[in-house]
Amino acid sequence: MRINNLNELPEHLRKQVEKQIGPIKKPSKHNNIKTMVDNQVFDSGREAVRYGELKLLEQADEITALKTQVWFLLDQKNSKNRASYYIADFTYYDYKLKEWIVEDSKGHRTAEYILKKKALYNKYGIDIKEV
Repeated sequence: MRINNLNELPEHLRKQVEKQIGPIKKPSKHNNIKTMVDNQVFDSGREAVRYGELKLLEQADEITALKTQVWFLLDQKNSKNRASYYIADFTYYDYKLKEWIVEDSKGHRTAEYILKKKALYNKYGIDIKEV
């Protein structure tokens, strides 16, 4: 029997392995690997690479005011629902385009993301740049 992932082990064997090496984490929903760059944790390698590219653009004075994980309120909390937010991977000002950019590193467009993208545009007139 060949096992590619420890989560594929039968329950009794998995518990034996966990006793020896500690709890086994399940793989992420979209198989992303959290990556650390400049003491910041990014949800995927794609996002970390894009951060590196944007830092170089900032050093070359092509963009400015680079921020990560910027929260936008979409719907306020009320008695029936909690508040809803869109969290942008990056925001920055692009000197060439002369505009603020809200950017998301996308490998997979989920239904939730598509709804939040539309809500962000409807509420603030912001169109997300997907890379």
